[in-house]
Amino acid sequence: MNYRYLGRTGLKVSELCLGAMTFGREADEGTSHAMLDAFAAAGGNFIDTANVYTRGVSETILGNWLAKQRREDWIIATKVRFTMGDGVNEVGLSRKHILYAADQSLKRLQTDYIDLYQVHCWDPGTPLEETLSTLDTLVKAGKVRYIGVSNYKAYQIQKAMDMSRASGWEAFVCLQPLYNLLDRSLEWEIVELCQTEGLGIIPWSPLRGGWLTGRYRRGMALPEDDSRVARATRQGWGEMWGVYNNERTWSVIDVLVATADALGKTPAQVALNWVKDRPGVTAPIIGARTPEQLADNLGSVGWTLDTEHRAKLDAVSDLPGPYPYDFILSATGSRLR
Repeated sequence: MNYRYLGRTGLKVSELCLGAMTFGREADEGTSHAMLDAFAAAGGNFIDTANVYTRGVSETILGNWLAKQRREDWIIATKVRFTMGDGVNEVGLSRKHILYAADQSLKRLQTDYIDLYQVHCWDPGTPLEETLSTLDTLVKAGKVRYIGVSNYKAYQIQKAMDMSRASGWEAFVCLQPLYNLLDRSLEWEIVELCQTEGLGIIPWSPLRGGWLTGRYRRGMALPEDDSRVARATRQGWGEMWGVYNNERTWSVIDVLVATADALGKTPAQVALNWVKDRPGVTAPIIGARTPEQLADNLGSVGWTLDTEHRAKLDAVSDLPGPYPYDFILSATGSRLR
């Protein structure tokens, strides 16, 4: 596995990041540890979790494994924002909640510091100054090495970067957004912003909950009952059937499957390889329920999509933007600056 700098930092991370959202949910502790071992054997060093994943169980499972490793070999990322309890202050990005949540994550992870601490989503109830100054406090205290952001709008990212710069506070070094062959609206503005500000991009759901694995094909009436998409449909998650059961999705999947067949790869490997090498991307976050799924995902590195196949995937998945993005594109011929 190759390594890349995380944004403009000097921190080197593996070109795939292992997501731990399945730990304690679809994967028990033994299975989770087996996947961590396999990821380590493949050269991975970057693991992403969140305090809210399985209400702390994901961090605990990761911490039990991390306690047996050489800590300096690993880049551990976690997040704060969503509720972990019934208290009125056990949610959000207030100073009180961030400081409490960070200490709790450190205990569950069994470590003295978090390599990358990310705010999970915008908090409209807390002044941005309060959030950013508190994150800076954690860095200065040695509890956090770098800070990042997830699920922010472009103006919110820019506002945070400008405020941190003006105040002399630690600034965000990466963005964790939704980005894959089916979800490319990030390219309308946010990719360019990240490149300009030096933020690495670590996409979540690069296979969109299984839509890009080849399991779902044109002509299906409904997903299989035991699938992630079926569960998403029951729970109302973003990758539910009704959101993606459309002509654009099936056209993307048609080309994805044909490309995989031509290259002797699986659709998941092609989809991950595509997003891994998109402009601005540092490392997509892969999530697996089983060691077999992880092994398949790991097959996305060590090779490169040729120009012809990449162009076909780019074209079929292209997502024209609304105004003013469409106007700027027609006027300048370029989506980026």
